Amino acid sequence: MDFKKLFSAVNLKKFLSINIGTLIVAVSIHYFLVPSNLAAGGASGFAILLTSVIDIPISIILFVLNSILLILGFITMGMHFSAMTIYVNIIMSVFLRIMETISPMNIPITDDLFINLMFGILISSIGMSVVLNSGGSTGGTDILAKIIEKYTKFSFGNGLIICDGLITLGACFIYGPKLGMYALLGVIMNSFMIDWFIEGFNSKYSITIISEKIDIINNFIIKDLGRGSTIYIAQGGYSSEPRKILNSVMDRKEYIKLHNFVKKIDDRAFLFLSKVSEIEGNGFTYDID
Repeated sequence: MDFKKLFSAVNLKKFLSINIGTLIVAVSIHYFLVPSNLAAGGASGFAILLTSVIDIPISIILFVLNSILLILGFITMGMHFSAMTIYVNIIMSVFLRIMETISPMNIPITDDLFINLMFGILISSIGMSVVLNSGGSTGGTDILAKIIEKYTKFSFGNGLIICDGLITLGACFIYGPKLGMYALLGVIMNSFMIDWFIEGFNSKYSITIISEKIDIINNFIIKDLGRGSTIYIAQGGYSSEPRKILNSVMDRKEYIKLHNFVKKIDDRAFLFLSKVSEIEGNGFTYDID
């Protein structure tokens, strides 16, 4: 594990985000899911099932379980696990152990199982999205899904459904059909919420502008907003005259500044935008040279 790289100034922001995200996930597990016996898939869900069979704190079970899964991944897949994946496994157990010590939860926060499920999954999804968006990984049943994908005809998504499905099935046998169905609902909600939150983190706007003052606008984008742009020549469908069209990608705050600037210098400019996600390249996944 390269701790020097892990704690470098460049990665400090992501490192702190991963810690915060992991803490948020730990809060959801300790305060909402475990007291209500909501085994909503994943390694944490399986750990919740095991706590009903063996009297060991979930922090220890989850650490051992994730460690076994990581080793299994190395042996069967030869998979490369980043330092952050191992680190998240460690601090997740540390956070849970601290909470178990200073704030033990013997009963659920509320008597309403659905409220516990909603808040537990919502908080967990936010935390996991922060971790994933920062380049970390919680490991867990993702590793089993990868193994299933390699040695069977099932896809990764199908493998994940199988793993989480077996965990919720176990919840039905141990806790009864009611909690089992709530756990299954939690698996479905968690999947949709994580996708929704990650899309929100990564969303940007693609801006297209047609204006007589395109060069001035382009200069504002490059020098004032620090974004790149593309200018290409097109022909007007009605006038048949050549004109410049500018395209750039930026976040919402930058778009508001650009919109105000464009309207200030050319109120007849044609401008439209579309929402995009998964942006990679100069100024987004690495700095402009």
